Amino acid sequence: MKQLQLVLGLTFSILILVAGCKGKKKPLSERIAKAWIAETVKHDNTLVYEKGNNGSSAPGYSGYLLILGTDNSVTLTELEGTTFTGTWELQGETRLILRNLGPEEPTGSGGVLEYTIRSAEDNKLVLVGVKPSIKTGNTVNEYSLTVR
Repeated sequence: MKQLQLVLGLTFSILILVAGCKGKKKPLSERIAKAWIAETVKHDNTLVYEKGNNGSSAPGYSGYLLILGTDNSVTLTELEGTTFTGTWELQGETRLILRNLGPEEPTGSGGVLEYTIRSAEDNKLVLVGVKPSIKTGNTVNEYSLTVR
């Protein structure tokens, strides 16, 4: 009887340990440090680009590229093909900030672009501009990105 209690106790302890040992989630900064391309883009909740849809009203987003380096460097190629480089940082788990963008600053940005992180998964990142974009007619833009 004591042997049975010992075996059951050990089995229960092992099950508790195994259940508690879920894979530790990487920090957000590591999970998003990748090259991202546009899957869909919305201007003020209106879908203007969908990857693979030749009828998109803003087909230039097919060249959109956001590279978030592990060294916090950033390269951003926008809708019209202009490329900016700078640095990126996180503010908590919900804000992505691109700084020191150049060589020319994105229109009306002062060299800084800020996004709310709506969701971040291994292969999908959804960003929403904090400020309206002058380039797109003062719309608030949502970018659903996928790994390149």
